[in-house]
Amino acid sequence: MSRALLAALALATAVSPLAAQTIRSPYRDIVHGRSLTVFYGDLAGDGGSVGVGPHNGRVYGVRGDIRLGAPLQFGLTLSHAETERLVVSADDSVANRVDGPVAEPITMVEAAMQLNLTGKKSWHGLAPFVGVGVGLAIGGEGPGTAVDSSGYKFGTKFFFSPGLGARFFLGQSFSLRVEARQLFWKLKYPLVYTEEPAAEPSSDPDRPNAVLPDGKRDAWSGARELRVGAAFHF
Repeated sequence: MSRALLAALALATAVSPLAAQTIRSPYRDIVHGRSLTVFYGDLAGDGGSVGVGPHNGRVYGVRGDIRLGAPLQFGLTLSHAETERLVVSADDSVANRVDGPVAEPITMVEAAMQLNLTGKKSWHGLAPFVGVGVGLAIGGEGPGTAVDSSGYKFGTKFFFSPGLGARFFLGQSFSLRVEARQLFWKLKYPLVYTEEPAAEPSSDPDRPNAVLPDGKRDAWSGARELRVGAAFHF
């Protein structure tokens, strides 16, 4: 074996450990298993086929999380949404029975399970996740809230909310959180929505003027939500 080849092998043997020491893993441990997040979000949607369901507004709140294992964590959220809805006067004429939008404040209490796709680690500071939440959405009165002459009220609704997002760790104790969700709840319409309006009853039985011509008084609706937040880990 030539002296040049022996020298090259010796150099490679000496450099390899040094190179290995300089290559840093892109994964970092997420040390803390608890966090508190404050967030702001935007809601969008159409309020269902009639438009009386809550939609289009802003939401803000706080979420607490605790890690249950490497990939799973449990969260509790309290939030308030300043949404809007349409008002439908079922006895009015077809052209004049829809008014609004008007304010429809909603308070939501939610429990959620989150699957962290990179477990207890982040990748280049990024920790993506998927999750699902279940909770109660409670309608309330607020400035600008209209009284519905048809008797419709949002009331208190069970909802569920699949979503996905990511946390961006800027240190062990602080991260930014981005999440896209879809809220689902079931609306219940008043009986008068299935009846002919007093101001404009239809003379054609095949073309009723009722708000709900098919007579179906409940339907799934909801809203799309995009959240951004700041989380403190401890």
